[in-house]
Amino acid sequence: EIVFRMSNLYGDYSQKIDYVFKVVLIGDSAVGKTQLLARFSRNEFSFDSKATIGVEFQTKTLIIDNKTIKSQIWDTAGQERYRAVTSAYYRGAVGAMLVYDMTKRQSFDHMVRWLEELRGHADQSIVVMLIGNKSDLASLRAVPMEDAEEFAQRENLFFMETSALESTNVETCFLTILTEIYRIHAKKSLSANDDDNGGSGLLKGSRIIVPNQEIDNGGNKGCCFSS
Repeated sequence: EIVFRMSNLYGDYSQKIDYVFKVVLIGDSAVGKTQLLARFSRNEFSFDSKATIGVEFQTKTLIIDNKTIKSQIWDTAGQERYRAVTSAYYRGAVGAMLVYDMTKRQSFDHMVRWLEELRGHADQSIVVMLIGNKSDLASLRAVPMEDAEEFAQRENLFFMETSALESTNVETCFLTILTEIYRIHAKKSLSANDDDNGGSGLLKGSRIIVPNQEIDNGGNKGCCFSS
């Protein structure tokens, strides 16, 4: 059984970090990616949020199954003109959240393209969740839940509807994807007969190996980030 809890807001800077997991948010502009991130990382919501320019990220530390997990959630603009950031943006990501606005059918239809781009740049073992945001606007629904569930099942994605405004399912969706990522890494550590060091030395320079990626002479491909 996986048990998780939030860490102290300011954290204990001397605490041991067992894993650092990079998760990327992708989807069209104005679907609420930045608001989802703000709600999860700072429990904030802004009614006058401006479009994201370029790339930014937030971190949040959680305890999952008695392991300290530092999540690094990356957010980028959904506009076409910022798509050049893709390769660096996806590098090292072990999780991705495909976000659409459930009141805008086009943003859901574009999920096929976003998923294609993700799979073209990210590791094949990446954990992906489909997010239908703005569930508070139920009267304006343009994407039936059944459509999203069918797409998620076909593409082997997790799926959840959220409301960043009302804080519905926001924490749950992030915890779900981070817990699944942890399961994969924990299983890999066990199968490799990990010597109990795990990722505990991460901030001292040790590396977490992303599943199905290899180490070349230049070091760790797809390394997890720490800051």
